Amino acid sequence: MFWRERAQIAGPILTADLKETETMPEIQMREAIRQAMDEEMARDGNVFLLGEEVGQYNGAYKVSKGLLDKYGERRVLDTPIAELGFTGLAVGAASVGLRPIVEWMTFNFALLALDQVVNNAAKLRHMSGGQLKVPIVFRGGNGPAEYLSSQHSQALQSYFVHVPGIKVISPSTPYDAKGLLKTAIRDDNPVVMFESEMTYGLTGEVPEEEYLIPFGKADIKRQGSDVTIISFSKPVHMVLKAAEVLAEMGIDAEVVDLRSLRPLDEKTIYASVAKTNRAVIVDEAWPMASVGSHVGWLISRNCFDDLDAPVELVASEDVPMPYNHTLELAVQPTVEKIVAAVKRVSYKE
Repeated sequence: MFWRERAQIAGPILTADLKETETMPEIQMREAIRQAMDEEMARDGNVFLLGEEVGQYNGAYKVSKGLLDKYGERRVLDTPIAELGFTGLAVGAASVGLRPIVEWMTFNFALLALDQVVNNAAKLRHMSGGQLKVPIVFRGGNGPAEYLSSQHSQALQSYFVHVPGIKVISPSTPYDAKGLLKTAIRDDNPVVMFESEMTYGLTGEVPEEEYLIPFGKADIKRQGSDVTIISFSKPVHMVLKAAEVLAEMGIDAEVVDLRSLRPLDEKTIYASVAKTNRAVIVDEAWPMASVGSHVGWLISRNCFDDLDAPVELVASEDVPMPYNHTLELAVQPTVEKIVAAVKRVSYKE
């Protein structure tokens, strides 16, 4: 499948080349994330999970199903609906040697815990002169869903990408989710993992062998020669559909999945743009001060002589998310909007 064809695998214990097999199981995104947590909890007794409904309810999206029964209440902790409180508890635990995984039911609720993430988790190592490590993972559902209106349907990556001291990942496939999360749990720094609520049921091939995916490595999901389309998380699948439509028009699109937002794989971005001479970025967040707008600036600054057209950004409209489903879909990126942007940079309108 496309996410396996050019997957970048690395790690101290793993295979640098997983072989193509006919028996590789297909599992849902939620199961890939659960496997990563399960394997790391089994490997390291300092790893524990806490959050709202992660235990007895098996997680709001059933991501932690079975972990309470397997590891018990000391390592799978149901918390009150108090994000600032249990996030602060986890930051303290990380600073004394434990490895917490904090599940926010949704990143919309993570806004209540920003002080602990930005002023404590991200800065303790710096402010202690390296004496303290903060090996903690913050994860949960993010981005537009359906019928959730403006307070519960937001893509908030740029809030965290903005902050030095935090690593940020946002996978689009089960394969990437498992490999990136295992890397995150082993990292000695705070890592934020954004999981699209709409992709928990997405299925994809995930090898049974253990593997890690390093941070700072984008993945080319589709090779192309005419235009580079850059995205991450759920919109990657929309971009791949747009690439099929464009192929019928005679436009060969290369699709770059960032996967890691901080650190960012600028090398892969620039190499792709140098090959195609055109760039379209797709980000389901608002356009101002977003990951997409930052990548657009990087390309305009560092690939200026390679570009044959201005960089295009396809983002959500700069409005709160409507509740009405027709309007909700209208404000987000679509295949049609992506195709139109590619036609503009290709001067084929």
